[in-house]
Amino acid sequence: MSHVNIFSGRASRYLAEQIAESYGTSLGEVIVNTFSDGEFQPSFEETIRGNDVYIVQSTFAPSDNLLELLLMIDAARRASANRIVALIPYFGFARQDRKDKPRVSIGSKLVTNLLVASGVDRIITMDLHSDQIQGFVDLPVDHMFASSIFVPHLKAKNMDNMVIATPDTGGTKRAAAYANFLNTDLVICYKQRSKANTIDSITIIGDVKGKDVVIVDDIIDTAGTICKAADIMMEQGAKSVRAVCTHPVFSGDAYEKLEKSVLTEVIVSDTLPTKQSEKVTVLSTADLFADVISRVHNNQSISTHFEFKTLL
Repeated sequence: MSHVNIFSGRASRYLAEQIAESYGTSLGEVIVNTFSDGEFQPSFEETIRGNDVYIVQSTFAPSDNLLELLLMIDAARRASANRIVALIPYFGFARQDRKDKPRVSIGSKLVTNLLVASGVDRIITMDLHSDQIQGFVDLPVDHMFASSIFVPHLKAKNMDNMVIATPDTGGTKRAAAYANFLNTDLVICYKQRSKANTIDSITIIGDVKGKDVVIVDDIIDTAGTICKAADIMMEQGAKSVRAVCTHPVFSGDAYEKLEKSVLTEVIVSDTLPTKQSEKVTVLSTADLFADVISRVHNNQSISTHFEFKTLL
């Protein structure tokens, strides 16, 4: 059986080191030569011929992170790696999954085309913004769920009057899965916006009075929706409001909004780097990804990572 090498792009090295440690190996050595004009070239500093290469890199802004991943995949292919797996904790451009108005790109489809063209053999990712992206590529896509780390954390809170909420109708399926597993009610926020990152109004559908509300989402970007929804819920008599989010994008003044908000806690994973914040609790995905690498390498089933009831 071929040997496993785990490497990382510069954006996700903090997570890749933990994944490698959990897997029982050390992170492979990569150097990135940067030219004076900003152009860069990654280089593997150890042999990978005939090995299974796992490259860890989230593709958040700037787009250099995506380009760096593509260049590393190309370099691994040219270095005669046996199999190349892109481990993308946060899959950027996933919000561009369809033409929602005339004359726009479908960014996530373009990204998958680029990954295939670069020579990747498999993709491992977590909580895609849109499940349909798995069908954009004719390669194996292992789509992990962060619920396996969030649910135990929530259960440890021992909130007898907990209710799960979704910040918009698009996240109903995800929130309903949490609500069904935890045997709680579901509250839906109906959000209207005129343009991206700008909220016109939010209507709460469901009863939150006297409840410990947990808002579940895949991404928090500017934090405007989460904070506004939390305000309305507290006005309607909620006992407390928490947020659970897989990917803490936290752009603009998101941290300031969260610190000033009525939210008791914001629980996130480490798929993206975060700053220190009193309200933000970061849970590690390293053990989950290391286990998936082990199962993929040994041709074992990973179906248990797709099912709520077998995750815990």
